[in-house]
Amino acid sequence: QVQRALLALTIPLETLQAVKGRMLQAMRKGLSRQTHAQANVRMLPTYICSTPDGTEKGDILVVELCQSHVRTLRVTLLGDGNQSPQVTYKIFDMPGDIIQGKGEALFDFIAQCVRQFLAGISSPQHRLPLGFVFPFSCRQTQLDKAELISWSKGFSCSDVEGKDVVQLLQSAIKKQELHHVDVVALMNDTVGTMMTCSMRGEPCEVALIVGTGTNSCFMAEAQLVEMAEEISGQMCVNTEWGCFGDDGTLSDILTPYDQHVDQESSNPGEKRFEKLVGSLYLGEIVRHVLTALVAEKVLFTGRSVAILRTKDVLKTQQVLEIIDNEEGMAKARRVLEALGLQPSEQDCCRVQQICRAVVSRAAALCAAGLAAILSHMCQSRELERLAVNVGVDGELYRGYTRFGEILQSVTGLLAPECMATLLPSVDGTGQGAAVVTAVALRLAAQRREVDQLLAPLRLSCADLERVQALMRREMELGLGLESHANASVRMLPTYVRGTPDGTERGEFLALDLGGTNFRVLVVRVAQDGILMASEIYVIPTAVMQGTGEALFNHIIECIMDFQLKQDLMEQVLPLGFTFSFPCQQLGLDKAVLLSWTKGFSASGCVGQDVVQLLREAAQRKQHLGLKVVAVVNDTVGTMMSCGYDDPKCEIGLIVGTGTNACYMEEMRNVGTVEGEQGRMCINMEWGAFGDNGCLDDFFTDFDRLVDEKTINAGKQRFEKLISGMYLGEIVRHILLALVEKQLLFRGKPCPKLQTRDIFQTKFLSTIEIDGLALRQVRAILQDLELQASFEDSLLVQKVCQTVSLRAAQLCAAGLAAVVEKMRENRGLAQLAVTVGVDGTLYKMHPRFSQHLQQMLRDLAPNCTVTFLQSEDGSGKGAALVAAVACRGAEP
Repeated sequence: QVQRALLALTIPLETLQAVKGRMLQAMRKGLSRQTHAQANVRMLPTYICSTPDGTEKGDILVVELCQSHVRTLRVTLLGDGNQSPQVTYKIFDMPGDIIQGKGEALFDFIAQCVRQFLAGISSPQHRLPLGFVFPFSCRQTQLDKAELISWSKGFSCSDVEGKDVVQLLQSAIKKQELHHVDVVALMNDTVGTMMTCSMRGEPCEVALIVGTGTNSCFMAEAQLVEMAEEISGQMCVNTEWGCFGDDGTLSDILTPYDQHVDQESSNPGEKRFEKLVGSLYLGEIVRHVLTALVAEKVLFTGRSVAILRTKDVLKTQQVLEIIDNEEGMAKARRVLEALGLQPSEQDCCRVQQICRAVVSRAAALCAAGLAAILSHMCQSRELERLAVNVGVDGELYRGYTRFGEILQSVTGLLAPECMATLLPSVDGTGQGAAVVTAVALRLAAQRREVDQLLAPLRLSCADLERVQALMRREMELGLGLESHANASVRMLPTYVRGTPDGTERGEFLALDLGGTNFRVLVVRVAQDGILMASEIYVIPTAVMQGTGEALFNHIIECIMDFQLKQDLMEQVLPLGFTFSFPCQQLGLDKAVLLSWTKGFSASGCVGQDVVQLLREAAQRKQHLGLKVVAVVNDTVGTMMSCGYDDPKCEIGLIVGTGTNACYMEEMRNVGTVEGEQGRMCINMEWGAFGDNGCLDDFFTDFDRLVDEKTINAGKQRFEKLISGMYLGEIVRHILLALVEKQLLFRGKPCPKLQTRDIFQTKFLSTIEIDGLALRQVRAILQDLELQASFEDSLLVQKVCQTVSLRAAQLCAAGLAAVVEKMRENRGLAQLAVTVGVDGTLYKMHPRFSQHLQQMLRDLAPNCTVTFLQSEDGSGKGAALVAAVACRGAEP
């Protein structure tokens, strides 16, 4: 019978593995917004998002509410890595009736303890931040806002559940006229333990309490904590795992002894896991096993055993003493004799075995829970192996050495991919609470400084309306015959007079030249759609920077190669030429190059008609089948390409390495071209907006640093605030300023960050992906030899978001000027128009397009703007310009 009882109390490894799996499921349920309300493992957000970094400084007051007393501490942190905090404390015994009396009386008592404590330590009268350790289940919405969900551990004060306990304590402190004491942070004892154990140099990311009750907490990936709003990085989650199994998931491991303990408790059916593990219950489990064995006449035969039917006669503390190897048997005899049981040697031995089995089971179940947490952390961080420190406290862990050994070894068997180091907590939770409070103060001060630094980059709606008005003014200047020469927005006529209407038919060649690679395409426009074939050709650097003759010869050779491969040598096809460099167009097939950009510097081209240069090269190569009918820039190509799919597309926008826009303007407003009828596409060349100084108010010191180092300082000012070529550089300069102010990377010098263009704009796109774990941000920073903490990663993310948001909003302000002008031109109350968009920043950045569209709705409420991404914009667009031109030329 004894063996049977011991077997019932022993959980095999496979079952423990199953318990771990159920705990994992219960944790996921608690983390999800959908299922949180039904979850037994509550997974409550604590709003503690950082562990200490050792720079915390100052006097912190701590109040710890314990089972039978209140402990007050003053902790002085010296900013020395938290190596030697100075601690003064006092314990105040709580009157017995208080824990079941009125809530107001409890909080008044705590506040009186604080006043007496401060009176005894000659406390300074300057502001004293207070950390409050409140070891009950709370629903937190901020670090200093927490509603009590339910009392436990024998407490049942009235009128507190559902109330904000921070507010209750703050009011009680005010009553005591301690106006310089502010409650800054609330945490439970588990979180306090984690933070206390974090003070030894290495961060501690998990904590476990195995005392009267049991609980755990850990640093979770914040995007998985769905009950906390808008938090990125990490957040400590209080699991409240004592209620695990309240839904019946532990019924296969519950013994009849556990059922009896549960039925006799003050909360039957609740806290099932805690009742298998917490020291409040272990003595009772042992008592029920002994009672059952007495009934089976296996123990204390022939003696009076009525005492064993009395609740709580056997305390867990006695159970722990009985287990002890050296003194255990003697202790067992003393305890049993005190109960009047006159045990034999065999009785003492069997009682010791039972006590061991009950406590070992508690340790093994704790290990299953801990293994679930570790595996969850490992999976959510996408690691193959996790090494982590676990802070442990509570009388069971401290009172029985073997408990820690079982916990460690079973956790290792259940989560072999995780390496957990158990750190016993030295000062329970007091110092940890001080550190939580100090970290909160440090982060708040840091946030204020960061916000001050980033403030110039944050644009209000009024700022953006001003940019919109300035853009509108520059557009008018650029269109005017007299004012055109002095306008920063060039408003170049493109001689493209119409967008596709769907009647275009035929085969066209297209040439797309805008960088080191160029494409040759054949585009077949038929009733059932467009078919394309294309090939990419490389332009060697020597050709880009050699003579114009060599460059255009190379282009013609590539066209001939393509036509040969496509079997098009015998046909004379109309060709559309996308040429993405600043040009002044004098006709649809006439464009004078104003300047080279993007690393090109071929001689003898600036000031020349690029179509003519192409025709001359064709003659030199005796390629007679070339008929260039249109030259367009990439913005126009994008508009035309999208216009084929959506006839409402009358704007083209590029936001990539550079930025530009074009739109259909009424001919009567185009002062630089003859004619009043119809419309013409205007290539705005808006990248130069602000070159005349009109945007100087919006330029920050960081923008000036970027501008000064470019090859065209003072030029393309708008482009330098918006486009991919510059955003990474702006971020780099901000990061350098944050390092200098000791707000980033602990102020350590970052030589790699001094390198120009080291922080690429594509990093912004990656860093800002929704739900991206901060470890991926850290990985990007590590590649730049920047050792980032989680706080650093969060700050870098914030900087990237600020810079890209401003870029999107400025782009929206420019676009708002365009759509509002089109609406007014046409005398409409409401304009519906489509924008064809291309460019890597718009397409690849996770938030740019939604920020742009949102801001545009705010700035141009009378315009309904649809955005259509160009698939293969420039090349297809050039062919369509040729097709529209040919359509217009037909009799």
